Amino acid sequence: MRPRSPANKPHLPNSPFRAQPTPEVHPFEVNDRVTHDRHGLGSVVRITGDRMEVKFGQSLVSVARNSTKIHPL
Repeated sequence: MRPRSPANKPHLPNSPFRAQPTPEVHPFEVNDRVTHDRHGLGSVVRITGDRMEVKFGQSLVSVARNSTKIHPL
């Protein structure tokens, strides 16, 4: 079972709190070098829909394209 992602809560215009910044989504391409907060350095192997498969050493990991834990190099 996958953990649920937190729901996006609407920001009310009269709220005294600041709206949460929208995370920046990078346009990843196949063969791009990336770094992941948990897995380290890797390269993008395949992109399908909103997920991409990244090779970290000997393991192949499926990562969401809009994940905040993966960054391009």
